[in-house]
Amino acid sequence: MSEFTNVTVVKKANIYFAGQVVSHSVLFADGAKKTLGVMQAGEYEFSTGAAEIMEILSGELEWQLKGEAEWLKVSGGESFNVPANSAFLMKVPVVTDYCCSFVG
Repeated sequence: MSEFTNVTVVKKANIYFAGQVVSHSVLFADGAKKTLGVMQAGEYEFSTGAAEIMEILSGELEWQLKGEAEWLKVSGGESFNVPANSAFLMKVPVVTDYCCSFVG
């Protein structure tokens, strides 16, 4: 899906890591929430309460659940799942555009 219809977009940006990661929240009539954002090159750690699906729209990164040994690479057109109540690390070598869907 390349666009969303009949949604509310929150004007105030979510700004992380001194502006290196910026997203906007998109709210759906059924209560679902997504964020659309861009990550500059860098290394980041995020924590989440809800499960997430991270869809990489363009760019690439490597990610791992905190405490795991293996780094997994994803590129534009691919996605990965983050379990609820977890932390994950990302190594982003190039500007990367993403859509994060919060599940449950």
